[in-house]
Amino acid sequence: MELAPELYETPASSLDTFVARWVQPTQEWKEGVLEAGGTVEKFLREERFQWEHGLDQEVRMLKVLKVGSLGNGTGLRSCSEVELVVFPSCFRSFREGASLHQAILHLIRKRAQRSRDLQAVGLESASVVQGVPDALIFTFWSWRMQEPITVSIVPAYRALGPSVTNTQPPHPAVYDDLIKAKGNPGHFSPSFCELQRNFVKHRPTKLKSLMRLVKHWYLQYVKARSPRATLPPLYALELLTVYAWEMGAEEEESFPLHEGLATVMELLQNYQFLCIYWTKFYSLEDPVLGDFVRKKLKGERPIILDPADPTHNVAEGYRWDIVAQRASHCLKQDCCYDDKDNPIPSWNVKSARDIQVTVELSGYPDLILWVNPYDPITKIIKKIRLRRSRRSSVQLRLSFQEPGGERKGLAAQCSLAYYGIFASVHLLLLETVPPERQVFVKNLHGESQAYAIHPNSFIGNLKQQIELRQGLLQTQQELEFQGQVLQDWLSVGNYGIQDNNTLILSKKRAGGEAPLPFS
Repeated sequence: MELAPELYETPASSLDTFVARWVQPTQEWKEGVLEAGGTVEKFLREERFQWEHGLDQEVRMLKVLKVGSLGNGTGLRSCSEVELVVFPSCFRSFREGASLHQAILHLIRKRAQRSRDLQAVGLESASVVQGVPDALIFTFWSWRMQEPITVSIVPAYRALGPSVTNTQPPHPAVYDDLIKAKGNPGHFSPSFCELQRNFVKHRPTKLKSLMRLVKHWYLQYVKARSPRATLPPLYALELLTVYAWEMGAEEEESFPLHEGLATVMELLQNYQFLCIYWTKFYSLEDPVLGDFVRKKLKGERPIILDPADPTHNVAEGYRWDIVAQRASHCLKQDCCYDDKDNPIPSWNVKSARDIQVTVELSGYPDLILWVNPYDPITKIIKKIRLRRSRRSSVQLRLSFQEPGGERKGLAAQCSLAYYGIFASVHLLLLETVPPERQVFVKNLHGESQAYAIHPNSFIGNLKQQIELRQGLLQTQQELEFQGQVLQDWLSVGNYGIQDNNTLILSKKRAGGEAPLPFS
């Protein structure tokens, strides 16, 4: 039997042949793996499970799905694994599924050990293995392949209902329920396995070849050489490869395989900046989910959100530094050099997608810009000056406010990423002339506006600006700073109000009663 060549010794121009001959599964491999997997699927679909200890409810598997690499069409010849997700009839919510998870695993295991059909295809062992979430692992011996085959089974709540399409996103209530369930990251992801599978399954064949190549490299040169390290799951590498193709090859069905490999390796080198997510199956316009995801994107990078389960950062908690070292080494090998000994050029792929920035300026139409989160804010300001023809003597100040949070000024030398902004955002533009300060005025509903005020100006002058913009008469306004009610005849400087400080605005009540919130 001919030995497979080393990837690192394969010229870049030969990578397509390398994948087709040594990485992509053979028909014999498929038949051997599918025989064991198919028998388990049949057992799960046809078996009627009965609770013990006085419970007489019959449990059926409403659906059995083949997921993972075999399910989405990116299986490797070196991997003899079948991943199945089952939807038991007794799971009627995320929380109920969590409470009955272990019981279902042990129920399936007990019945499987008595199954003649499973014994006939070489069932050797069945054990519950801890994971996210826990799974039941069957081990079979295949005479076709002369090596063991593993079949993993994970029960899940059928949150998406009986019919799932690749075009119709789930109802927003599904994600609201997911957030309210407050499960550990990834614990409820199997409920969305159909979307996860479809996200990859319907991609072009060439992209699947690149995914196979990246996974082959990862298993051979990373996992095999650091077996005890806590390394990222293959799924994270799959998603990163999809992102590289979407942004770099612009979703073209045909592209140079070696360029895709070099691009993924470069992204892995810069893992500390990765912030990747998709909105194919959900919208950030939903108040609950949008707020949740924006907070999630503020977490420590790398961030690669599961496209079907935005509560799960599949990149969190792993030794990406080891992966980055191996990626750097890969870029120095023959597979990343052309026939003239030149490094293979990579695609221009940023660590995060460009986002839509809506700039608001009082008295003018909103300005829409597309900005990369890692670009300096000075770049945004330059675009505004060009579009709005602003004089250089006028200082342009930008600020933003998150739901329920304080309005914050954006430092020109920083980036949106510095403030954890990786999704579409509304920025407020204020023009100041030094030494004017930017101050924020927030009403009791939490909404803030920005105002320019000279340090020597009276509080009454600020109230005049508020009256002009918001319509609340100056005599009806009450302003507080750090718990102190501000008097009209004193200056901003008298109260020690500094740049980007926040004042609280309320409406005075007659008779000395508590002030009313102003909106």
